[in-house]
Amino acid sequence: MRTIAHSLAAAVLAGVSFCAQALPHVFLVQNSGWMEPFYSDPKSPFKPLVAALAGTVVRPGEALVLASFNQSLPGAPSPRALASFKAGEEPVRARVAQAIAGLDTARKPGGAALADTDLGEALRAATGLVLQGKPGIVWLVTNNRNSPNNDQATATRNREFYALIHGGDTVARALAFPLRMPVQGKHYDANGLMVYAFAVGAEGAAALDTLVATGRIAQVITEPPARLKPLDRDTVRLAPRRVVDAPGVSFASQADGVLRADVAPDARQPSARIEWHLENTMYPYTIASATLSARSTLGGESRAIRLDAAQVRDLAPGKPAPLGSSMALPVAQIPDQWSLAALKSAGSAYVLPGRIELHLADQKLELSQAFRQRMAALFPGDPLPDIFIPPARVQASTAVLPVQVRVHYGMGPLLALVGGLLALLAALAAAAWAWARPRTARVLVDEEARTLRGRPGTVQPVYDRHGEQVAQLKTTLFGHRLLDVREGAQVRLGRP
Repeated sequence: MRTIAHSLAAAVLAGVSFCAQALPHVFLVQNSGWMEPFYSDPKSPFKPLVAALAGTVVRPGEALVLASFNQSLPGAPSPRALASFKAGEEPVRARVAQAIAGLDTARKPGGAALADTDLGEALRAATGLVLQGKPGIVWLVTNNRNSPNNDQATATRNREFYALIHGGDTVARALAFPLRMPVQGKHYDANGLMVYAFAVGAEGAAALDTLVATGRIAQVITEPPARLKPLDRDTVRLAPRRVVDAPGVSFASQADGVLRADVAPDARQPSARIEWHLENTMYPYTIASATLSARSTLGGESRAIRLDAAQVRDLAPGKPAPLGSSMALPVAQIPDQWSLAALKSAGSAYVLPGRIELHLADQKLELSQAFRQRMAALFPGDPLPDIFIPPARVQASTAVLPVQVRVHYGMGPLLALVGGLLALLAALAAAAWAWARPRTARVLVDEEARTLRGRPGTVQPVYDRHGEQVAQLKTTLFGHRLLDVREGAQVRLGRP
C-alpha cells in the first residue's frame, strides 16, 4: 500500500492542488490480464471512450487524476498514476488520450504472467489516498472481472467489492454504466465494458446528479445508468396529473424538480384532491411491493396525505402508475388580500415553501429480467446480475418533493390603497392650504366699516376711531368671531 500511496500521491501533489472550487475527478482504468482484448484489438473503442468521457465530464478549473490499475504486488504498485492536472485551456480529451496512448496490459513482476485484478483495492486507493476523504468523483473503467491472486471465484470477489460500496459512508452515490463493446484479443474476447461512477461526499453526489441531469454523460454513454447507491431515498417521483374539486388551485412540476402550487388569493378550499403519476426512479430495479404513506409540510403545517392506495406492486422504472390523494391546503397561512404581506406581493406571488414526503415501508426490490438478460449478453458467465441485488437492510425509502405554494395577488387592492392615500394626501394638502390662506373680515365700529385680514387661529385687536381697543377678532377655519367686546361699544361683524 505504501507503493500505491507513493505512486498516486506524488503525482497528485506534483500536478494539482485540490480545493473547494475545483471538484476532483479520479479516472481508474483497468489494465489487468482480463482486459487484454480491449488493448490488443486494433478496432477497440476502449481508449477513445475513456478520453471522450473525461473530456466531457471534467470542466475547466476542475482537477483530474488518471491512473491505471490491476493488483498491487511488490515492485508493481497499483494504481499507477498516468496524469494529474487541473483542466484549463488545453482540451482534457487530448491530454487523456495522450496519457493512455501507450498503456497496455500489465504483467506480474519477473515473469510473463498477466496481472490480476483487485477492484476494491483500486477504489480504496482513489477515495483514501487521492481524494483523502474530500468530495470528488471516481470513475472506474473495468470488464468487471474481480480476480485478485487469479481467484476464479469472481462472484465472491464482486460481492466483496459491492459490500465496500454499500457498507460505508465514503461513497455517497454510485452508478454503473454497462456498455456493449465487442472486442477480440490474442487470448480472450469480450462483449462488454462497465463504467462505474462513485461520488464521494455531498458535493460529489450533487455534481454527479448534475452530470446525469444535464445529459453531459449521455453525450458519450447513451445507455441509462444503473443505480447502485443509494437505494433508500429518492426512489420514486411524484408528477401531478390534475387537481380535482379545488377551484383556484393548480399544480405543476418545474425543471428544477420543485412542485409549484399556484393558488388564487380567494381560494379557501381546505383540501384538494390531486391525481399523480408515481414513477420509479431506481433503474434497473422494480419495486415488487411496498407500503405507501405520505405527509405534507406547507406553510408550517405538517399533515398526513390521504392516499387512495396504501400498497404499490410491480412498479417498474419508466412505467408510471396512477395514484390519487387528498391533501390539505394551508388556507390559514394564506394572507388576506388586504394584509401587508399581500400588498407587498401585489403583481407577483407570495411564496410559502414546503415539501411532500412519500415513505415506502417493507420495500422489496427486484432486478428487472430485461437487465439480467442484458448483463448476461454483455458479460457471459459472469454472475453480475445477482450482485446487483440490493442489501437486505434496504427495506424502506423516502422520497422528498420540494413544494412552493405561490399565492398570486392582483394589483387592485394595492391600486385602491394607493388611490386612497393619494386622496388623503390631497385632502390634507387642501386643508393645509385653507388653514394657511389669510381670510378677510368686515367689522363695523360705530357704524364705520373696517377691513381686517387674518389667518385661521389668530386673534387681533379691533380699535375705534380714537385708537382705543373695543374688541378682539378671532379668525377660524370656518369664519370669524368677536371676543372681549367693551361694554357700550358699537362693534359688529358685517358682510365681507
